[in-house]
Amino acid sequence: MRFLHTADWHIGKKLHGYDLLENQKAAMEEILAIAKKEAVDAIIIAGDLYDRSVPGIESIELLNKQFIQMNLEAELPILAVSGNHDSATRLATGGPWYKQRNFHLHTTLEEALVPVEFPEVQFFLLPYFEPIAARLYFEDDSLKTIGQAVGRVVEAMASAFDPNKKQVLVSHFFVAGSLRTDSETSVEVGGLDAVPVDVFAAFDYVALGHLHSKNAIKEGKVRYSGSLLKYSLSEINDEKGVWLIDSQTMEPVFQALTPLQDIQHYQASFAELTNPTIYQTLDRQAFWHFEITDRAIIPNMMNQLREIYPFVLTVERTNGHDVVVQTTKKRSKKVAPTVVLANFFNEVTGEELTDQQREWLETGLTMALDTEKKED
Repeated sequence: MRFLHTADWHIGKKLHGYDLLENQKAAMEEILAIAKKEAVDAIIIAGDLYDRSVPGIESIELLNKQFIQMNLEAELPILAVSGNHDSATRLATGGPWYKQRNFHLHTTLEEALVPVEFPEVQFFLLPYFEPIAARLYFEDDSLKTIGQAVGRVVEAMASAFDPNKKQVLVSHFFVAGSLRTDSETSVEVGGLDAVPVDVFAAFDYVALGHLHSKNAIKEGKVRYSGSLLKYSLSEINDEKGVWLIDSQTMEPVFQALTPLQDIQHYQASFAELTNPTIYQTLDRQAFWHFEITDRAIIPNMMNQLREIYPFVLTVERTNGHDVVVQTTKKRSKKVAPTVVLANFFNEVTGEELTDQQREWLETGLTMALDTEKKED
């Protein structure tokens, strides 16, 4: 059996305000072309199909069309899980019907414990979850960290292992020792979101999502596929693609993707960047990160650059002033702590606080303020 491992599509994500739907469409179509050329028997998508828990209409339409092409028209089985950016509840809609077409999209712990069976391989599809989900499912209050919770889940999976088959885990977590990039959710409390790599020792291959570089961890059979596209400047030198795995060897082989618009870097003076003899040799439709060598202030610099390079991401100075046009800083309005924390929660998770969470937040802040007043 041959299968393809991809993850972190983040459909709907923007890059410095630029829409990426056409880029994402081109990348997904290339994945389908690779799957057909390599005659794979299944496509694995290890979480974060969408960039937000409530994706836009255009994002939903694009992903639906791609699934139709992959699963209904090309008749390729899909094995997918929900990630931390997805809404598990929303993705679960239609799941029972999908299975009739070999489209297995798992969003719950209960589903994860039942393997998807192929003649040579058992696939266990473990979606992203918080430790409390495992505490409730197993009725075990000792499961405090995500590492403990995933370990308990893997123990339960092992009872369903068929000794005559290989076992593959598809999941979406941060594995201890991995390296992050700037486009991933970076909030971490006491390291509790890290899963020890040895938890996965029982599996023949672990197809992970969550971190956006294929080089985030190199533990042999434990691999991140990396994201569909480059989603931050920190990934400018990171090659994007998919892993191809043969069940006989379980050795992953990387297949690179060719981006519709790549992120590129160039250092020059402003005069050089606006000189036709220079810019006609550059890919003006790429996403650009420029380093300007000028020391003098250049009025209206960004607008002038974007007339030539429509997709300028950032401009940095190698010398002199970092700000082209000085603006008067407005004094920030005083914002209530509850609003600041609610906005922070939304920025990190893409979701709004629930009524219960707001109540906990307000209670905690009140207690903190009362303590501060007593100490004064």
